[in-house]
Amino acid sequence: MAQQYILAIDQGTTSSRAILFDLQGNIEGVAQQELTLHYPHNGWVEQDPEDIWRDTQAVCRDVLEQSDVRPVQVLAIGITNQRETTVVWDRATGKPLYNAIVWQDRRTAELCQSLKKHESMVQQKTGLLLDPYFSGTKIKWILDNVPGAREKAKRGELAFGTIDSFLLWRLTGGKVHATDVTNASRTLIYNIVKQEWDSELLAMLDIPRSMLPEVKDNSCLFGKTTADFLGAEIPVTGMAGDQQAALVGQACFNAGMVKSTYGTGCFALMNIGKNFRVSKNKMLTTVGYRLNGEVTYALEGSIFSAGSAVQWLRDGLGIIKAAAETEALAQSVPDNGGVYMVPGFTGLGAPYWNPQARGALLGLTRGTTAAHIVRAALEAQAYQTQDLLRAMAEDAGAPIAEIRVDGGMAKNGWVCQFLADITATPVLRPAITETTALGAAYLAGLQAGAFTSLEEIGKGWNCEHRFIPSMPPETQQKLYAGWQHAVRQVLA
Repeated sequence: MAQQYILAIDQGTTSSRAILFDLQGNIEGVAQQELTLHYPHNGWVEQDPEDIWRDTQAVCRDVLEQSDVRPVQVLAIGITNQRETTVVWDRATGKPLYNAIVWQDRRTAELCQSLKKHESMVQQKTGLLLDPYFSGTKIKWILDNVPGAREKAKRGELAFGTIDSFLLWRLTGGKVHATDVTNASRTLIYNIVKQEWDSELLAMLDIPRSMLPEVKDNSCLFGKTTADFLGAEIPVTGMAGDQQAALVGQACFNAGMVKSTYGTGCFALMNIGKNFRVSKNKMLTTVGYRLNGEVTYALEGSIFSAGSAVQWLRDGLGIIKAAAETEALAQSVPDNGGVYMVPGFTGLGAPYWNPQARGALLGLTRGTTAAHIVRAALEAQAYQTQDLLRAMAEDAGAPIAEIRVDGGMAKNGWVCQFLADITATPVLRPAITETTALGAAYLAGLQAGAFTSLEEIGKGWNCEHRFIPSMPPETQQKLYAGWQHAVRQVLA
C-alpha cells in the first residue's frame, strides 16, 4: 500500500502555507505564499479573500508536486487559520461582499466602547471582553456599511465565516457551511458554556442567525473537497483556530500546561480543564478543544504585535534586511541601553485591552544604535509574555512550571533564553516548531484513524532545547520594572 499523508492548511495573517505530514507527525514538505495586508485607514487592516483562496489552492498543489505525492495518498486534510478575521459572502455566488476584516483591525473600537455596559454578560457567556479584536463587531460593521448588505442578510442570502469556514465552503464547492468550536468561541456571539450561538448576543449586535455556520467538534468529518481541488475528493477531518491548534500540537493536554506562540502576534494559552471560569485578571477564557462533545477550556493572553514588530524593523525602518539578522544584532550590545519598545501598533491586548494605544520607543539617547532598537523589539516579547503569565498564575492560583514555545520567533535562541530569564520559568522548544500545522494534522488524523488518542499524540512530543533561567533576580526585576514604566507612559 502506498505511503499515506495528512495535508495541513495553515492560513495565517501574513502567509498561506500547506504542510504535508506523514502519519508519524514528521514533515514531508512545505509550500508557502506571502499574503498582502491592506491598510485603507488608520487602524484598519484588511485582506482580499480571493487572494487567500487562490494562495491556498496554489500551496496545496505545490506541496504535493514538490513531495511527489499523489492526491489519493492524502488520507485527510486539517485546517488551521488566523482567528477572528471575518468574511461575509453571498450564498448564491460564493463571492465576498467586502474584504476580509483582519483580527488586528480597530475600526469598531467606538462600537465596543458604546457596548461596555454589556461586558459582564458578554464575559460570562463567551469568556471574552468587548474589543474590536473579535468577529462579532466586524460582522455588524459590514452589515451596517456595505450597501444592501443588511437587507440581503435579513433575506437569508448571506453567510458569515471566519477563514476556516470560508475555506471549507470553497473546498467543498459551497456544499458545507460549518466552523469548528474554537473559531466559534472567538466570535463574541457563541456561548461557550452552553455551546451554542447566543440569541442575546446576536440581538445586541443585530446579526441574523441565518448567516451563521454549523459549529462542530475539532475532529470530525467536516466535508469532502471537490475532485478538481487536488484531483481527488479528500475528507476534511480536522479544524481549529491557530492558537488552539498549537495547544494540540504542543500536546498541552493536562490542566496547568502552557504554550506560547510567537507569530505575527503572541498568544499564550493555559489548559484549565473541563470547567469554564472567568478570569479575574483580564485574560480570556476560550475553548481549547472539543472532542467527542467534551470541552477542554483554556485561559488565553493575546498580544497583538510580536513578529509584526520585527517586520516593522525590516519594512518600516529598513534597519534589517531579514528577521534572521536580529539574533546577532541583539547579542552585539551588552544590554538594551535603557531603550524599551512598546509595540502597540494596533493597540495593546492583554492585560491592558486598550485599542487606542499606539507604539512607542522610549529611552532613546545619542548613544542609541540600530542594535539597541532591534534588541528592544525582541525584549518586548518577553516582557509582554511576563505580563500574561503573572495574570494566568494569579487566576490559576499556582505558578507556571514551564512554557512550551513555537512560532517563527521561537527559532531565535537569544529570544528563548531572554524569555526564560524574564519570566523566571523554563522554556521548552519542541523538535517540530510548526506546531500550529501539526495540531491541525493531529486533529485530522484522530478522525481519520491515523492516531488513536491524545495520549498517543502526547507521547510523540519531543523537546529539542530547554532554556533554563540564569539571570540574577535583581537584574530581572530592574528590567521588568523599566518595561512597566514604559507601558504606563504609553497608556498615559
